[in-house]
Amino acid sequence: MANFQNGINITGSTSFMNLSATTENTSSVGKLWFDHNGQNFKYSGNVTAFSSGGTLITGRRLFASAGTQNAGLAIGGSSSTKCTEEYDGSSWSSGGSLINNHRCNQGQGTQNAAFSGQCDCCTEEYNGSSWSAGGTLNNNHDNGAGVGTQNAGLSMGGYAMFSNIACTEEYNGTSWSNGGNLSTPRGCMGGAGTQNAALAAGGYYFGALNCNEEYNGTSWATGGDLISARRCGGALGTQNSAMVASGDDNDGNTTSTEVYDGTSWSVGNNLIHRGGCNSGTGESSLSGLVMGGNPSSTVTQELTQALGIKEF
Repeated sequence: MANFQNGINITGSTSFMNLSATTENTSSVGKLWFDHNGQNFKYSGNVTAFSSGGTLITGRRLFASAGTQNAGLAIGGSSSTKCTEEYDGSSWSSGGSLINNHRCNQGQGTQNAAFSGQCDCCTEEYNGSSWSAGGTLNNNHDNGAGVGTQNAGLSMGGYAMFSNIACTEEYNGTSWSNGGNLSTPRGCMGGAGTQNAALAAGGYYFGALNCNEEYNGTSWATGGDLISARRCGGALGTQNSAMVASGDDNDGNTTSTEVYDGTSWSVGNNLIHRGGCNSGTGESSLSGLVMGGNPSSTVTQELTQALGIKEF
């Protein structure tokens, strides 16, 4: 039943919209109200914010990442580096070196079971200490995106012979097989999710794109468009709880982020530092890492969830 004593109760006794106030009622969380002094809407509840994390040992851009906020990996990257770094939630340490130089690579998985694919079609697998050769990709995926796990991975899009490609490949931990093609051929997109529930957001095709596609394990379908076109941004999370962070929006690198709920994108909190050609990894749009970027940055930014107030 609606309770009009202090506002409009939308879903229950602990969630209402106070139409005119200067501060929220702090007896509960999850409230939207209009601040008539500030002339804007404010929300109190679980919000996300970025904070500075540990510094990468080797600055890099155009690299793959894997894992979670407290157990992350940074793999390869610019200058065709072989180095891998492991994150423990506060600092980076050196991990096992890649067998091959990996730049513009894609990968995902966990800190102890990751994969990385490279534009010469080679795949490598990480066991938490060293890399070993994996199955060979069927197609060149330079500047593509990778999602999933070591035994159920996905590689999509990218460039081959200076042309955008639409192909998708699925990995079973041993070999790659062809999956459904992207509707829009492109590279430099953000990838999130799993082999059977993936996102390909943004990218580049004669300019930054705002298109977004969803994969169901067989084929791609059109999802909600990004608010702003962007390419070469970091991405993290799942198909229904994803974030794209920074990237190039045709006007240069941006600090902006967007959050996806499975249907549409909304504006997220800004990064502390710009980071085009950066990388992101994490379990959802509420927790993860965004690190590196132009020009071979060592910056790590942690995305955390906390009780707080967000203005609109």
